[in-house]
Amino acid sequence: MNSRERIMAALSHKEGDRVPVYPILAGVTRKLTGVSYKDWSTDAKSCADAYIKAAREFDIDCVVTLIDLSVEADAWGAKIIYPENEAAHPDYNDRVIKSIEDYKNIKKADYRQSKRMMMHIEVCERLVKELKSEKPIVAFVFGPLGTLSMLRKQQDLYMDLYDDPDAVKSAVSAINETLKDYVSALIDTGVDAIMLDTLFASGSIMSKSMWMEFEGVFVKELADLIWSKNCAVMIHNCGTNIYFDVQIETMRPVAISFLHPPDDCKDFAQCKEKYGKKTTLIGCVTPANAMMGSNEEWDTQCKAFIDTMSKDGGFILATGCEYPANASFDRAQRMIELAKTYGTYKK
Repeated sequence: MNSRERIMAALSHKEGDRVPVYPILAGVTRKLTGVSYKDWSTDAKSCADAYIKAAREFDIDCVVTLIDLSVEADAWGAKIIYPENEAAHPDYNDRVIKSIEDYKNIKKADYRQSKRMMMHIEVCERLVKELKSEKPIVAFVFGPLGTLSMLRKQQDLYMDLYDDPDAVKSAVSAINETLKDYVSALIDTGVDAIMLDTLFASGSIMSKSMWMEFEGVFVKELADLIWSKNCAVMIHNCGTNIYFDVQIETMRPVAISFLHPPDDCKDFAQCKEKYGKKTTLIGCVTPANAMMGSNEEWDTQCKAFIDTMSKDGGFILATGCEYPANASFDRAQRMIELAKTYGTYKK
């Protein structure tokens, strides 16, 4: 089997030749081509070249285009800071939404005027051209409530949800309308799926009913659009106590990338039992362990997830969030080799 066939088998809840694998190699890939973090984050060719080299050098089974969580915020003029050795982020000392009154200024934006959105679209075009025949390409998009938090700052946004919920909803709606156009353009590049980051759909941030009210109803529209264009929906959420049930109901994802068990499961084994037939499970190795602990501890965790969640397919071994941007590739390579050896399906 090649990578594309292996991933498709997993998404169809069938056992292929082995467990598919992709440590979420994102910013760290810049080290393969020797470009700066800023260039990797802002120049489409630099970013795509790094992803392509990582895909081929490490033989990962798919590519997910996680750049950073401020790509979408650029469409509303967010000032972005580009640190030397970590992911880009908004300048929270010069926020787009400085007060609750500023929510009214968040209108539908033209993604074509956003340098970072257009850069991401070009990255996807390059990856599709070079890799799609070999490996699935998944475009990563921050959801509407998460994007809004990049314009406001999370702590203040939490208070605004109570102080003026209608203002927040209006802004989320405007952002969502922009994201609809943006994901349509991403789909036009030929990507296989859109992975929506729904950070706020977790018990560590807000209640399930609040998430449904402030984002769930909007991402349902976004997911319906993606499906209508014959593209698959995936979800990423590395929060604790994440809401599998309502997210599956609203978005019908073919796969969920996660780090912690969902709120209604006591552990990963129960998660597999309850949701293993409803969606493909992606994860859940702790990314920080790529820089801590021993190789044996890393291997033990990878093997444990294979043992717990690979039966009958429907599982992709991965880190539960981005592989550390400044780590060595050694642990990523170990994960990949374990998938190829320990993770084989016995016929």
